[in-house]
Amino acid sequence: MSNLYFHYPFCKQACHYCNFHFSTNQKGVDQMWEAMQRELELRSDEVQVPLESIYFGGGSPSLLPHDKITHLLRYVKSKFSIHDQLEVTMEVNPDDVSKDYLKELKGAGVNRLSLGIQSFHEKDLRLMNRAHTKDQALSTLEWVSQTFSNFSVDLIYGMPNSTMEDWEENLNRLMEFNPPHLSTYALTVEEKTTLHHQVENGSVLLLEEEEVKAQYDFLIKKLEALDFVNYEFSNFGKKGFFSVNNQNYWNGKPYLGIGPSAHSYDGLSSRSWNVSNNHKYLKAIENGILDNEKEFLSTKDQYNEYIMTGLRKIEGLSLDHVKNRFGEMYAAYLEAQVTRHLEERNFFWDGDFLKITPKAKFLSDGLAADLFKI
Repeated sequence: MSNLYFHYPFCKQACHYCNFHFSTNQKGVDQMWEAMQRELELRSDEVQVPLESIYFGGGSPSLLPHDKITHLLRYVKSKFSIHDQLEVTMEVNPDDVSKDYLKELKGAGVNRLSLGIQSFHEKDLRLMNRAHTKDQALSTLEWVSQTFSNFSVDLIYGMPNSTMEDWEENLNRLMEFNPPHLSTYALTVEEKTTLHHQVENGSVLLLEEEEVKAQYDFLIKKLEALDFVNYEFSNFGKKGFFSVNNQNYWNGKPYLGIGPSAHSYDGLSSRSWNVSNNHKYLKAIENGILDNEKEFLSTKDQYNEYIMTGLRKIEGLSLDHVKNRFGEMYAAYLEAQVTRHLEERNFFWDGDFLKITPKAKFLSDGLAADLFKI
């Protein structure tokens, strides 16, 4: 079973923190969409079926007319074997959509939305250069909750000059709409972004790490009290609403990425990514070729990735899986590397599974790196 991902590389404006591939120049929009469908045809033999998840990301795929989504989903369903519980997710921005558009998406076959709100505070939205306002976010949330039973909302914590009260207000406002899923991310400063420049020149001052951790810890406590399950470090869902796309990614299942900059993985040892340039991508597809790069993961690389992804999940990582897939040497190495962290109560064994303790969860990526095979 696998995932199909479409990267739509256009946005109205640039968010100051974003380092994904996108363009605010809308030239060639129709040509791009046709090229993405052509790429899928060229790579149809790479699709591993039955498909469990189709995901429209970007960029801002909610800029697409609903009829284009309808046409593509019909093509995919006619061409490939589909799981009977297929999840079709589309990322949407509050400023892009109307109540009627959301109904049209549902009619097209989209059955899950990922709504990029990020914050209900105008000061945060301005700092991030988001195109929507708080009022637009609230209106769209109301429409989404009335139209879709399965939807997720993105929020960012650790915003500059934010307080715990600001963060609590964001969460309380969101919970008024009873979302079944929430994805939360600490504000990250990526190179070559406006935010990176602002931090470098001192015009934006970041919170101290302990303040960011406190907001994450508060998030964990509050959502657990509301019966959300923190099934992956950044993702919280009510039972029955865990994202298929997210779970498959963290479980190492194969996915095919379509569009400029989109990544693909065969589920074993091969990864590829398309050129991050709209003109070059269009030219290549026009000539019936793929402009991408490919890498083959060594056993060590695959082991390190399993450590990283496994420790982010609620299930943890399996020692038996390490033995069976990578060999006894890797299992022994893992047990030796984790000894100190067990003593410091950063990890614990739950039967065969190694898990991160609640107090150390915020540090999960750094702790995972300590277990890597170098």
